[in-house]
Amino acid sequence: MPPNTLGPSTADSLREIVAGIVGTTAADIAGDANLVFLGLGSLELMRLVTRWRREGLAIEFSELAAEPTIDAWAAYLDRTRGAD
Repeated sequence: MPPNTLGPSTADSLREIVAGIVGTTAADIAGDANLVFLGLGSLELMRLVTRWRREGLAIEFSELAAEPTIDAWAAYLDRTRGAD
């Protein structure tokens, strides 16, 4: 599987995934919004990590939890894909 197909491929697709979890629209989630404040809990975050690991991404829960924003996650996922 090519690295660019691992996990959500864009900030917009990541935003769609998170919006579905927290029960809002993707348009309502700013790139720098704290996803925990929007309702994303640690259990949901762990489920995302597990899902993306199954898709082949070598990601860490602690990295996503440290800066829970769409912008930070998109950058981290891009870096992770680039390291594969």
